[in-house]
Amino acid sequence: MTSTSAVTRNAIAATYERIAPHIRQTPVLAVRAQDFGLVGGALSLKLELTQHSGSFKARGAFANLLMREVPPTGVAAASGGNHGAAVAYAARQLGHKARIFVPEISSPAKIARIRGYGADLAVGGKVYAEALSACEAYIAETGALSVHAFDQVETMQGQGTVGLELERQVLDLDTLLVAVGGGGLIAGIAAWYEGKVKVVGVEPRLAPTLSMALAAGRPVDAPAGGLAADSLAPKRIGELVFPIAQRYVAAAVLVEDEAIASAQRALWETARIVAEPGAAAPLAAILSKAYVPGKGERVGILVSGANTTAVTFDR
Repeated sequence: MTSTSAVTRNAIAATYERIAPHIRQTPVLAVRAQDFGLVGGALSLKLELTQHSGSFKARGAFANLLMREVPPTGVAAASGGNHGAAVAYAARQLGHKARIFVPEISSPAKIARIRGYGADLAVGGKVYAEALSACEAYIAETGALSVHAFDQVETMQGQGTVGLELERQVLDLDTLLVAVGGGGLIAGIAAWYEGKVKVVGVEPRLAPTLSMALAAGRPVDAPAGGLAADSLAPKRIGELVFPIAQRYVAAAVLVEDEAIASAQRALWETARIVAEPGAAAPLAAILSKAYVPGKGERVGILVSGANTTAVTFDR
């Protein structure tokens, strides 16, 4: 079975029924484009940063742990941080052991989340690919269940439930901007919409995994740097992800680190939304004009995570 035949509207709807008791239906905030200094109507912000564990990743984590057999040795996952936190949270909720591997670039906020959920944490390697290699060696040694951050059918089916919810919440959406790292989120969402909504990927210029794959016609190694490297910089787009993205994703645009940082500030100053860099990338695309909506175009922006130390409290 190919990923395009496995990650479908019916499969995503069935997945949602399985995971719904364990996740939150996250809200949508309608804001005026003028609030961000833009011309146009309302923007619909899907606030997936309010999800359990602080990001959309909880959906794919629960899908894996509920729809696959978990051995006594538990589960293992490599992550830039958010996926690890989600797997650790889901494992704790469902009573499984979890070992999480993250690279040294993982943010302190994400490392603290993982530890707080009681997982066994291994920090090592400069980038995600090195953490993944360590995780794969551990799985081969112990027989733990591998929960891949993006290139797994159940992961994509779980992330696709974001699209299912959003379609019910915003009935007249034309375009949805989605941040891309390994691509599990955008593949699941694009598979849900099946071209009925224009799904546009947004990537840091220093980590163009989808853009390079689309240009090459296949997944290829890409740079893995930039401000959002702990969430949007795997070595390449997923092999299972790519056919779905190639079929259903309308376009991919690139944004600079400066634009991402500006979008983080804009979300906070305008709506008191605390977004991590990767989650601010979709808004950065509009603010920097990497993506320019047409007249009357109704745009959705997925704000996908908030595991950041960008805001501190006095007490």
